[in-house]
Amino acid sequence: MTRTLKQILDELPPKRRKEIDRRFKELVNEVESLRELRRLLARSQAKVAKILKICQPAVSKIEKQTDLYLLTLRNYVEAIGGKLDVVVRLPNRKPVKVKSLEDVSKSA
Repeated sequence: MTRTLKQILDELPPKRRKEIDRRFKELVNEVESLRELRRLLARSQAKVAKILKICQPAVSKIEKQTDLYLLTLRNYVEAIGGKLDVVVRLPNRKPVKVKSLEDVSKSA
């Protein structure tokens, strides 16, 4: 007899079901690429290009790159209506949000 996913999940212990639900929510908030992020926000490459003052093929190129400057990434994220945060995760420490990447010793 074939069981549905709902039936299988309903048979799990509550603790395990809660863990699965938590992980599902985490995965829903993850995207695989800048292209997917842009599509999630219903933005076209042409619209992003206009905001960035570049041509549409340049937006396509950015989305295909595997390595970006943080400035390029920040500009792209802001063009689709978001804000980029840089978080550093170190062993035995809570995550640290980096507010600025400039050298603060230069201003001292």
